[in-house]
Amino acid sequence: QVKTVESGGGLVQAGGSLSLSCTTSEHTFSGLAVGWFREAPGSGREYVAGISASGEKTYIGDFGKGRFTIARDNAKKMVALQMNNLTPGDTAKYYCGTAFYSDSDRLGVEWYDYDYWGQGTQVTVSF
Repeated sequence: QVKTVESGGGLVQAGGSLSLSCTTSEHTFSGLAVGWFREAPGSGREYVAGISASGEKTYIGDFGKGRFTIARDNAKKMVALQMNNLTPGDTAKYYCGTAFYSDSDRLGVEWYDYDYWGQGTQVTVSF
């Protein structure tokens, strides 16, 4: 079991920024692929961004392109999701999923591609 913890959520005005962090207890963190998903009330879990274990492959969902970036710091066992120019449409609970893949460049794009999940962190963007 890989303990995964999200942090950094909060309340921000439209146009503001937040940096979410995903940290794990896993001593082989560098072998983990990480994906960020979000879930708004009444909606399914939506893929936001992902980064491969190698760090060579990243993905940002269309709604986040130009606004969101993802990066990993293996020394800190952390993946950061930087979100700029937030809109009320970004309001959701954000979850971090992690998984070990044999291919270090693999990106999981569905929630079921990930095995370990945190409890989520709430992001609320006001008008």
